[in-house]
Amino acid sequence: MGEELDGLTGRLREFVRVRDWEGFHTPKNLAMALAGEVGELVAEFQWLTPAESHSLDPDARARVRAELGDVMVYLVRLADVLGMDLAEAANAKLDESERRYDPARYRGTAKKAPPLPS
Repeated sequence: MGEELDGLTGRLREFVRVRDWEGFHTPKNLAMALAGEVGELVAEFQWLTPAESHSLDPDARARVRAELGDVMVYLVRLADVLGMDLAEAANAKLDESERRYDPARYRGTAKKAPPLPS
């Protein structure tokens, strides 16, 4: 996925550059746009039962796919503007979660673990 993510990042940079949108792509604006797109994704699942959320009809699947694309685009663009490696950030977060959530203690529970000591 690293090469695909790098390719998407470069494609987004070029998309923004040729439209002269860099000035609009501030971290604040991108984070706000990302939050809006996540809200649109959430709205697709609102009021569905858990079973319904697993078996979307073709029209709903298409809408969810489009919203996932929007979320990914803004997330990748935000990471790029901030000079952060998105895959590295996700792996670091997963490393932390593996330390916090011991399988013997947290298997089958949604209980939140306390933060790791600093």
